[in-house]
Amino acid sequence: MTVMETRSAPAGPNGEDRYTISEVAARTGLSAYTLRWYERIGLMPHIDRSHTGQRRYSGRDLDWLAFVGKLRLTGMPVADMVRYAELVREGEHTFPERQELLESTRRDVRARIAELQDTLAVLDYKIDTYAGARRASERP
Repeated sequence: MTVMETRSAPAGPNGEDRYTISEVAARTGLSAYTLRWYERIGLMPHIDRSHTGQRRYSGRDLDWLAFVGKLRLTGMPVADMVRYAELVREGEHTFPERQELLESTRRDVRARIAELQDTLAVLDYKIDTYAGARRASERP
């Protein structure tokens, strides 16, 4: 999900988007269980509730979930994601710590990319070897 995809539904009565947990699950591909778990462990900010107690997610919540999805793709441990969320809630004075956490994750991602590029080179070599052997065996 991209940030732009989070804004495609009509705004609610006070001009703000509001989504049920099932709508958010459908938009993000996350299960309702996962969304509740994210809230329980502190990965999600406080989610507003309707007068009947039903969760009501905002467009901003969807933006946050899109970012969390990107952090998950980096391989960042859940504990680090929760720490990052705590730092966000603490305010701007935590910018240096947030930056370091993201820079550390970026270093890890770059190392994994290099590893994958090496692995890809090995695969390419093997594929070329088999293709060459097939061509040689097909010659009269």
